[in-house]
Amino acid sequence: MSLKDLNEKRGVLVAQAREALDAIKKNTDEARAAELDTRHDAIMADFDKIEATIAREERVAAAEDRINAAADEERKNKRPISGDATASGEGEGDVLSYRNVFHKFIAGGGDPSELTGEERKILRAGAAPKEAEKRIQTVGTTTAGGYTVPVELANVIIETMKAWGPLYDDDICTVMTTASGNQINLPTVDDTAVPAVKHTEGTALTDDGGSDAVFGQKRLDAYMYDTEFVKFSYELAQDSIFNMENLLGGLLGKRLGRIANNELTVGDGNGDPNGIVTASSLGKTAAAVAAVTYDEIIDLVHSVDPAYRQSPKVRFMFNDLTLGALRKLKDGEGRYIWTMGDVTNGVPGNILGYRYSINQAMANLATGNKTMIFGDFSAYFVRKVGSPVIGVLRERFWPDLGIAGLIRFDGELGDTAAVKHLIQA
Repeated sequence: MSLKDLNEKRGVLVAQAREALDAIKKNTDEARAAELDTRHDAIMADFDKIEATIAREERVAAAEDRINAAADEERKNKRPISGDATASGEGEGDVLSYRNVFHKFIAGGGDPSELTGEERKILRAGAAPKEAEKRIQTVGTTTAGGYTVPVELANVIIETMKAWGPLYDDDICTVMTTASGNQINLPTVDDTAVPAVKHTEGTALTDDGGSDAVFGQKRLDAYMYDTEFVKFSYELAQDSIFNMENLLGGLLGKRLGRIANNELTVGDGNGDPNGIVTASSLGKTAAAVAAVTYDEIIDLVHSVDPAYRQSPKVRFMFNDLTLGALRKLKDGEGRYIWTMGDVTNGVPGNILGYRYSINQAMANLATGNKTMIFGDFSAYFVRKVGSPVIGVLRERFWPDLGIAGLIRFDGELGDTAAVKHLIQA
């Protein structure tokens, strides 16, 4: 099914869901109202499945584009390979690439002497230090097995992290990527409450220090998190090396995405990032313990200064259950405040005209929870130290192998007036 067809199906589902809600009137009996409400939720569950299918199709298309681009590049330098071609599924005319040589190295027991001189040269070139990431098979030298895993795995992991953790996405927050983990100081100043005054002719300007600018400082550190080791067998490395890359890339990416997003969302700033929810200031307190009204959302929006609301990165953030509740809300004219987007034209869904992000690290609608935030997300700084580091360890788990990931990051809200939260009663 094409993206256009999927988008049309989404529109039909939304129309059906709203028809079910609109059928609930003041005089509708409770049993019928409950039935219609359940029907609405079921239809929107199908809508979410369509949304997920669209996202998968887009990721697959992007991956295919990268693979085709890489294949075109390799074909430019195509040549017959030497050595044991069958060890990695290669044949006459295949490209002697780093990926092929790495497969032969792993499947051959990790012994560099089994490789030709040209193959060892290619493997060493692939293992050369890179600015963004450093990967090793063991903690020793290259001759002891310290070769890197295929570099495509890094892209898989980073993309998976973004899918699972919206706060790790460069398009949402302000991201600072550094090569080292040294402390970064962020100067801050809030001059919005200091006015200018009318001047009277012939009088001296006031000079009592009352209008001096007051500066502050936030800081970004670099906290380390790991995935723990994932073991896989020697036989699997021999037989399914290409599939294992995708499998392990997705697995490690999800682990790193969950921990990064959780800490950047609700971290308390004590030995870990100061999460955006934790750092945000109060915008609105809901009257109910497990619900939110249209008027309360309006109040939350207007608790943020208009200057911030003009930012290209202004948005709502809440979890999926909260989105389910918001989809049922109407304004005073009976119009739904949630609007479906159009994937064919790149238009995202919105709430009251503002974009939103689903973040499963945020709390459910329940007593005392901060369930929704709104504001200029560019004021939240995410500090990344390089890219995730992936290590493959062979000797420790002999004859099997182990792979693990490390990540260093921090987060801080530079201006607490830029992002406000709604808290339940």
